Amino acid sequence: MSDQSNDTPPTRRRWRGASLVGILALVGAFGYLLYGGIGDNLVYYLTPSELAERGDAAYETSVRLGGVVVPESVQWDADALDLRFTVGDGDTELEVHSRGAPPQMFRDGIEVLVEGRLAASGIFESTSLMVKHSNEYRAPEEGMRPQDLYQDLLAPEDG
Repeated sequence: MSDQSNDTPPTRRRWRGASLVGILALVGAFGYLLYGGIGDNLVYYLTPSELAERGDAAYETSVRLGGVVVPESVQWDADALDLRFTVGDGDTELEVHSRGAPPQMFRDGIEVLVEGRLAASGIFESTSLMVKHSNEYRAPEEGMRPQDLYQDLLAPEDG
């Protein structure tokens, strides 16, 4: 019995030591992610005014630009999948160019978040376009077809 009591304390000490090393490794990994690893991969969200304030440093830097689509600024070429519009924040407006079909809810006056780079020409070249929307769900009215819920990006031209 005396052999068993001599083995117990070193085993407990090894277990505690291993636990302490494991906890320190987890805390170290979390600290690295929090202060080092994540910061290098963040893409910041700026308003048009904040982007303009950066001056020359704003060009060719990957950012997210948020604002409201200026009414009557949307130019959509469905054949070429080419979208141009102006986004503003009340003080500053920037022209945005995007390739690909816009989200179905895209329209004048909606809040958008575009990711991309401000070109030297002053046009924001978007690689990703998202619309902000309410999280409220409204059921379609009785007799309404699903296709009636979506409006065209631009009203068809007369003639």
